[in-house]
Amino acid sequence: MKWLVSSFLLAACVLATPAYAAMPAQPSLKVTTLDGKPYDLASQRGHWVIVNFWATWCVPCIKELPDIAHFVATHSNVRAIGIAYDDTDPSDIRAFLDKHPVGYPVAQVTMDKPLPDFDEPLGLPTTWLIAPDGKVAKHFMGPVTPALLSAAIGK
Repeated sequence: MKWLVSSFLLAACVLATPAYAAMPAQPSLKVTTLDGKPYDLASQRGHWVIVNFWATWCVPCIKELPDIAHFVATHSNVRAIGIAYDDTDPSDIRAFLDKHPVGYPVAQVTMDKPLPDFDEPLGLPTTWLIAPDGKVAKHFMGPVTPALLSAAIGK
C-alpha cells in the first residue's frame, strides 16, 4: 500500500510541475536597453556575464543591485545585464535607476513577452551566470551575493 501512495504522490508532483522548454546551454539574448542601445549577449564572449532578473517592487532585488554593481566594478572579467522583469512604465524604471544606479545596462522585459532562450523566472530575483564561452555556468533563484558569484566563477 505504501508503494501505491508513494507512486501517486510522485505522479502528482510531476504533473503539478510546470512544463518548461529546456533552456539552451548557450542562450542568446538580444534586447534594447532602457537607454535605447542594443545589447547582444554574444558580444560579451570572453567575459563572465551576470544576467539578473529583478523588479522595482522586489525588496530582495533592490538589496542585491548594489552588490552586483560593486562585483562587476571590481572584477574586470565580469559584465552584467539587468532585466527589469516588470510591467511598470519604462519611465518609472528609469526613475528608479536614477535613485539606485547600477553602472551596467538594464533592459525591460514584460511578463507577456518573456525572453525566448531564458526560462521564465519562478520568483525574483533570478540570476543566470554565463561563462566566457557563452554557456550557462550557474542559475541562482533568490538573491546573489559577492561570495556566491566568486564561488561560481572560481575565485
